[in-house]
Amino acid sequence: MQVSVETGEGLERKLTVQVPAETVEKEVETRLKSMSGRVRIDGFRPGKVPMKVVKQQYGQSVQQEVVGELMQSSFRDAVVQEDLKLAGNPSIEPKTMGVGETLEYVATFEVYPEVTLGDLSALEIERVQADIDESDIDEMIETLRKQRTTYDVVERASVDGDQLTISFEGFMDDVAFEGGKAESVPMVLGSGSMIPGFEDALIGKSAGDEFSFEVTFPDDYHVDDLKGKPARFETKVISVAEPKSPEVDEEFAKTFGIESGDVEQLRKDISENMQRELRNKLQSTLKTNVMDALLDAHPIDVPASLVDEECEVLQKQMSEAGQLQGGMSLPKELFEPQAKKRVSLGLIVAEVIKKAEIRPDADQVKAKIEDVAATYEDPQEVINHYQSNPQLTQGIEGLVLEDMMVEWIADQAKVTEVVEKFSEIMKPENTQA
Repeated sequence: MQVSVETGEGLERKLTVQVPAETVEKEVETRLKSMSGRVRIDGFRPGKVPMKVVKQQYGQSVQQEVVGELMQSSFRDAVVQEDLKLAGNPSIEPKTMGVGETLEYVATFEVYPEVTLGDLSALEIERVQADIDESDIDEMIETLRKQRTTYDVVERASVDGDQLTISFEGFMDDVAFEGGKAESVPMVLGSGSMIPGFEDALIGKSAGDEFSFEVTFPDDYHVDDLKGKPARFETKVISVAEPKSPEVDEEFAKTFGIESGDVEQLRKDISENMQRELRNKLQSTLKTNVMDALLDAHPIDVPASLVDEECEVLQKQMSEAGQLQGGMSLPKELFEPQAKKRVSLGLIVAEVIKKAEIRPDADQVKAKIEDVAATYEDPQEVINHYQSNPQLTQGIEGLVLEDMMVEWIADQAKVTEVVEKFSEIMKPENTQA
């Protein structure tokens, strides 16, 4: 077998392989001989079919079968011989493959890039720290109270925070526009659920009031025909209801599973949940900072085939999450930047783990599973589920390995400690994707 390698653009390689005609003929002959004792052809007794007839009947199909298998096996051997790290599937183009000819083909494919780690001690990474104090717990309890707010109908004019039930229809140039009509819709004043100016126009209104008002749609509104356009809304208030939040008492505590109704126990449970969320958030933030620093310090070419595969993964994840409706699909280009980043990080992180010889142990994996399970109503059931499912456990091992790598990098790099408040760190816009 003769092999030659040609370097193409970037990570592309072209592998030309020649398999001697003798090798092909020998394999074809061997297979035909093994068939001669088994084939059944009219006019001949079983096992007595002449080789010439067997060749005439089956020679072409056996030739194709042998050529196909030899291309696969010789390609694998050539990749090993040339020490090539194949990325994705090859494209194989036969050059010669006829009977009595040397089998020759060209395989085009990409290889993994060589990742050489730089001076990790030169990386600059920010590590955010935060504590939880009593005021943070108070604020969380207040949030939980608001989540359990009910509304009682009142006979008065509306104020900020009230829930109004309204019917309305929108007009543009005195023509009703699509999607601008609704009947008996509940909405909370001050919630920001409507376009700017809409909720303001409802303050001071009472049940039974019918009126119109004008607002202008924002320039970035999601409907192109309405962007930046003025509109008039004919509106009727059906009811006004004021908010009523529960007191933080025994009944309130019981709604969170505290059978004794002990409010202090509730505060303790809430504090533990907040500590866990904060710990995960800080770790997530550190991970993002480490990954960004690694990526900036190690620009590498990535195989287009791997980026394409990652694009498909991202699109599938979006579809499964219900973010794509009606079977619609988005162009691959939209996913390419994120896919390229994920592939690059995967290659860099793998090299870091190899260099640092990081291996998670059973205790670390167990602790991670318990941490995940603690967020569920029945933690032990979740733990048992993980322990009985090797694939899930393997996923946890991957998370532990990644966390260990992040801490290892942080130990090597220049780390700046930044102290922030719990409320700032846990804002939705600061939550990592």
